[in-house]
Amino acid sequence: MHARIDFNCDLGEGCGDDAAILPHVSSANVACGGHAGDEDTMRATLRLCRQFGVAAGAHPSFEDPEHFGRRALAVAQDEVARMVRTQMQRLDDIAREEGVRLTHVKPHGALYNLAAEDRAVADAIASTVAQFDPSLVLFGLSGSALTEAGQHHGLRVAHEVFAERGYDARGRLLPRGTPGAVIESLDQAIAQVRRLVLQGEVVASDGSIVQLQADTLCLHGDRSDAAEFARAVRDALQADGIAIAAIGAQ
Repeated sequence: MHARIDFNCDLGEGCGDDAAILPHVSSANVACGGHAGDEDTMRATLRLCRQFGVAAGAHPSFEDPEHFGRRALAVAQDEVARMVRTQMQRLDDIAREEGVRLTHVKPHGALYNLAAEDRAVADAIASTVAQFDPSLVLFGLSGSALTEAGQHHGLRVAHEVFAERGYDARGRLLPRGTPGAVIESLDQAIAQVRRLVLQGEVVASDGSIVQLQADTLCLHGDRSDAAEFARAVRDALQADGIAIAAIGAQ
């Protein structure tokens, strides 16, 4: 049983009520201009993180705002490195102006999913983060190529699990648009969260049980009921005696 868990949310994407979500989470992944976000939204989100005492991290992605970064692009490793480095630097510059220290990096969308499977892409991300700031924690899908690459490059990694996303029998996220990919029921999401955090396992779409390490728990901030979900998940975790704390601050 975990004594504590990091609870993170993707924010600064211009499609949710960040101020209503942030009081319930411990870490925020801030969109930094690839799939969403500009200087104004980054600055506003960082200020909210500072106000609520939430750890802030970079949320780099494919440079594809038209598709919200959820379309895999065929780019070379050096281009992946450039995108990640540029977006991290953009957010870090603003964070320094706002007196906020970045604690972690979590790729977004299609880049995140590709890095979970493709070791070359994972290495490009991990090496870029390590060169930028080796103290940053790299968030990656639990048991994936990205967490392996992070460890290989000397980074502290956080194995990430998801509150309201469905899993396949390999412990990978079901592709969006397929049945069960997004959990709409709050009760079902809470049940999945409890099982992930307390037992380190999830029920896959085929009914099998998959073991997963859970260091940080993600809730997507772009869903319309994200604030309600965030509050309910936090309440459920605390009712089970689980402390919520940013992994980057531990």
